[in-house]
Amino acid sequence: MRIAISGPPGSGTTTVAKLVAKKLNYELVSAGELFRQMARERGYSIEEFSKIAEENEEIDIYIDRTQKELAESKENVVIEGRLSAWMVKDSFKIYIFAPEDVRAERIAKREGKSFEKAREEMRKREEYEKRRYMKFYGINVSDWSIYHIVFNSACFDAETIADLIVEASKKFRC
Repeated sequence: MRIAISGPPGSGTTTVAKLVAKKLNYELVSAGELFRQMARERGYSIEEFSKIAEENEEIDIYIDRTQKELAESKENVVIEGRLSAWMVKDSFKIYIFAPEDVRAERIAKREGKSFEKAREEMRKREEYEKRRYMKFYGINVSDWSIYHIVFNSACFDAETIADLIVEASKKFRC
C-alpha cells in the first residue's frame, strides 16, 4: 500500500509520516526533505529557496518526479509532501492541517526563531508554493476533496494520528 500524507508547513506531516512508516515497517519518501536538502546544499533558507523555485520550475519538477518514481517503484511506502496525494495517484491520501498560529508556534520552536518571524516566513512560503503549484501543475492545494481522511493536528497528537492512519489503512478499499 502507498500512503500519501500532505499538509501545510508546521502541520506535523513529517512527524506523522515517520511514525506511520515505522509502525508499518514501510519506507518513507519525503518531498519536504528533498526540498530542504536542496536548499541546504545551495546555502539557502527554505523561504529563499521557495522564492527561487517559483522562478525555476526545474526544482519542483525534479523533486516531484523523484518522489513519484521512488513511491511508484515500491509496494509499501509512505510518501510525505505538499503534493504527494496529487503526484502518487494510486495511494491512500491523508491531509493534516492545523490553525496558522499553532503551525507558526511549532516552526518557531523547531527552528529557534520568534513566533512573528516564523509566521511571516511560513505565510510567504505558503504563498510561493500555492502560486508555483498552480502555475506548474494547475493544482489548487486548497482543494481537500482528493483526500480520504483529513486530520486537525491541533486536536490530536502525532502518535494518535499515526495510529488512526495505520488502523484506517487496514480497512481502506478504494
